Amino acid sequence: MAKRALLVGCNYPKTQFRLYGCINDVLQMQKLLLNRFHFDQIDVKVLTDELGTPPEELPTRVNIMAALRKMVDEAKAGDVLFFHFSGHGTTISTVESGQPFREDEAIVPCDLNLITDMDLRHLIQKLDEKVSFTILSDSCYSGGLIDQNKEQIGPARVKSIPTPQVQFKARGIPIGSISHCLLSVTSGPTAIEDGIDATPKFWGGLLGTVAGALGSILPLIFKKDVSISFLPQNEQRALLSSKRSLSEDEGILLSASQANETSADLKESPLTGGEAHGAFTYAVLQGFYQHSGHGPLTNQQLVKKVRKFLQDLGLEQHPCLYCSDGNADAPFLLHG
Repeated sequence: MAKRALLVGCNYPKTQFRLYGCINDVLQMQKLLLNRFHFDQIDVKVLTDELGTPPEELPTRVNIMAALRKMVDEAKAGDVLFFHFSGHGTTISTVESGQPFREDEAIVPCDLNLITDMDLRHLIQKLDEKVSFTILSDSCYSGGLIDQNKEQIGPARVKSIPTPQVQFKARGIPIGSISHCLLSVTSGPTAIEDGIDATPKFWGGLLGTVAGALGSILPLIFKKDVSISFLPQNEQRALLSSKRSLSEDEGILLSASQANETSADLKESPLTGGEAHGAFTYAVLQGFYQHSGHGPLTNQQLVKKVRKFLQDLGLEQHPCLYCSDGNADAPFLLHG
């Protein structure tokens, strides 16, 4: 059985979207995987946007997707795959002609070229059904990144939340802010604005929406290296129809928050060991380091411990678990 992981931390330095704890998150997660879960160093790939990082090691969409595809393509029955993302999340409101309103979730790479739930679902569809693939997303609105999976621990509302004991900012970017930022930093904004004005017909009901504008901007900047969600509808259908349907047994998602919630990027304090961290990742790490019970932590036990930890910090943030009944009761990363 092989165990492989991709750990991605985006702090977005020197931008208006700056976070502080994401790189710390993945470096500490790397230590946990190596020391507690016995991953081999060579099988744990880390992508961060630390200043000075060479382009091929930056957490751009192209680099993240290439690393995920490599991990998926090399997987065999019985293997364990793990994808940890720490950074911003966003939501995309989709209004297609003749279809009900839909809001899709996405994670935000350092180049703002989104990875959506549709991309992740497409990857999982390529896996052998006996491969375990766990996603841990420490980002806002992450509760729907694998929307075919059964909700084991879902939306909740705690009636009485104590005053937060830590300072934090939200890990989320409005989709409109992403569009405006891409327009402002590109070397050819006039060409992009002309492209938007051209209103390609394949966008149908998306046109006139913020998501529709982004759907025109991204292909003009990144060409074909964009999310399936932003491809013409005929190309979407061709890609997705060629893959088998997902069952509830496939894919395990531990999300930092519900699909309509933000997640916290904690400033450094004595309560976080003197380092900035994502609240969710830090709670996961502490869940393992403080575990004194017999046997391994299951996915369900871990998420319940994390919820309690965040509630005690005074954070109104509700991590969720999406997977089959069997995977809910399975040890995290099948380590036992």
